[in-house]
Amino acid sequence: MTSLQDKAKLFRDQHSDGVLVLPNAWDAGSAVAIERAGAPAVATTSGGVSWALARGDGQHLTRAEMLEVIAQIAAAVEVPVTADVEGGYGPEPAAVAETVAGVVAVGAVGVNLEDSRAGTLTLFTPDEQAERLRAARAAAASAGLADLWVNARTDVYLFGVGEPEGRYEDVVTRANTYAEAGADSIFVPGLADLEVLAALSKAAPIPVSAMAGPGAPAVAELAEAGVRRVSVGTAIAQAAYSLAHHAAAELLNQGTYGEVTGALDFGTVNGWYR
Repeated sequence: MTSLQDKAKLFRDQHSDGVLVLPNAWDAGSAVAIERAGAPAVATTSGGVSWALARGDGQHLTRAEMLEVIAQIAAAVEVPVTADVEGGYGPEPAAVAETVAGVVAVGAVGVNLEDSRAGTLTLFTPDEQAERLRAARAAAASAGLADLWVNARTDVYLFGVGEPEGRYEDVVTRANTYAEAGADSIFVPGLADLEVLAALSKAAPIPVSAMAGPGAPAVAELAEAGVRRVSVGTAIAQAAYSLAHHAAAELLNQGTYGEVTGALDFGTVNGWYR
């Protein structure tokens, strides 16, 4: 068995060269499927976890509910796991610290922490978020995992905060402030423009993480722009739920099985979970 500290060091090493691609899982079974596909690490998706619990995305889960799923995922795979903990399940730094301590306790070696306020389209100020990030960093150290990777997510582009011409500078400011507070990377969902990503990759003091998916540049293009980490958010979960919906509709309405043709055979999938 690999120790949590060893997994944390491995996860850090995976960020040191090239681009780290992190498919996103939403439960233990999807995490194993992603690991079996060859993923060097597994990221969770808060949206996918929420859907699996019949809840909408957007910080509608409790800390305990999210930690339970992260624990199941971390226990199911051998590779490092980084956990999407939304906004930390409370606006105060103390709430973030409690969440991060819980993440370490259940076996993850990284976190995504958003700078958006739960239930709103507004963001914490850079200084407010910096306090929350410092709390996360301190909590990880106190929990015995100082090497926890903190991926600081900013929703400036995703939420369209401020005037378009000012968003890039806002993100650069946040990247610098968050880095000083202990963040290891800056995550900018909603930004897929290669020129802007290239400029940000040069300006930011920490690695840039991007969210990709249908319609976004290919991983190779993102890497060429300087992006160091790529995830796909809810995209894989959306595909899985879409297949369930379309296959059920076909079966009910037409009595045929075209949507599930080409699926992995039973023995292969069942064999993953022995």
